Amino acid sequence: MSQAESHAADANVRATVEQVINDVRTSGDQAVRELSEKFDKWSPASFRLSPSQIEDIMASLPEQVISDLTFAQAQVRRFAQKQREALRDIEVETLPGVFLGHKNIPVNSVGCYIPGGRYPMVASAHMSVLTAKVAGVKRVIGCTPPINGEIPAATITAMALAGADEIYLLGGIQAIAAMALGTETIRGVDMLVGPGNAYVAEAKRQLFGRVGIDLLAGPTEVLVIADETADAEMCATDLLGQAEHGPTSPAALITNSEELARDTMEQIERQLQSLPTAEIAGVAWRDYGQVYLCDSEDEMVTLADQLAYEHVEVLTRNPRYFFHHMTNYGALFLGKETNVAYGDKVIGTNHTLPTRGAARYTGGLWVGKFLKTVTYQEVKTAEASALVGEYGSRLCELEGFMAHKAQCDLRVRRYSARKEE
Repeated sequence: MSQAESHAADANVRATVEQVINDVRTSGDQAVRELSEKFDKWSPASFRLSPSQIEDIMASLPEQVISDLTFAQAQVRRFAQKQREALRDIEVETLPGVFLGHKNIPVNSVGCYIPGGRYPMVASAHMSVLTAKVAGVKRVIGCTPPINGEIPAATITAMALAGADEIYLLGGIQAIAAMALGTETIRGVDMLVGPGNAYVAEAKRQLFGRVGIDLLAGPTEVLVIADETADAEMCATDLLGQAEHGPTSPAALITNSEELARDTMEQIERQLQSLPTAEIAGVAWRDYGQVYLCDSEDEMVTLADQLAYEHVEVLTRNPRYFFHHMTNYGALFLGKETNVAYGDKVIGTNHTLPTRGAARYTGGLWVGKFLKTVTYQEVKTAEASALVGEYGSRLCELEGFMAHKAQCDLRVRRYSARKEE
């Protein structure tokens, strides 16, 4: 696709999203229903699933699936709880009689989008709904689309097990808009989280400000950093493991071994002959695959930080070298015993991560994203108020804020006299 074609496609996405959001804003449930019929051929009596419907859906799944989902959620919950415990409220006396502090307050309501599309993203329920609940969010709702007119039973079950307070079988821009703006039957939320296609990402971008969001996610990315101790089969397998997400998913190898670079490229072509998702992964590798040959580990670190990829696997003699020196990545996967699939599905870290270089300035979704760290101050003595007021008065006047100065002067007059008594 040429640059002009890309700009035209982006403009079309923006215009489509803007129109859908405006329709939902002005027509509420009617627009949501019409859009769901148009895009998903889905128009049930109620988009919200009842408790009995959810029970029936869960009962339709094999016990092994329930067991697997429960195991995965236990890992996500355990790590999220430890992260929450690390976030402490503080209060300190910075001057005699002056107390400052901060509190971590959960967002009141969150809307989680769990995609369908090419793959039902079951694990996104753990990463969004469950993590929000661990953070202490009172109301967590979730939307997921029907898939070819069918209810995605595993996704619904994962949302229920994660603790969703309301579950809606609703997808696309209309789901994002309904959660953000509210309709006659869907009460709006304060924050939107979860991955999705270009239309979902654009809807989150346009609604940011009215609601909070987690990230503006682009196509998923994987970077494998490997030296001569790695084997080409593993490098190729792990690169294709993310390339299968979509035809625009970047996959890159950084190595200081020319032999490994060549062997990995050969292995990729060999594996594509039998990979069930080769039609997608092969296009992604052809159009967005990259192999970089470096002279040293330092050069590999520098290049990896420049790329700032979402997922970074380190298959080297000393993976911790990269842990200690790299600064830009969504998540690190250290050593051959782990891989991106573990992080995406089961091991416990969150899989909603920054893409398109956003790792230069942000991390991924975690309990802290659902918390507002808010500050407060309390001055408990007349002496302290008069002291701070004297400095404050002069600093306000320096900037020309005379009404601000008056606030300080009032305290100085009242509390200096009291201090002298």
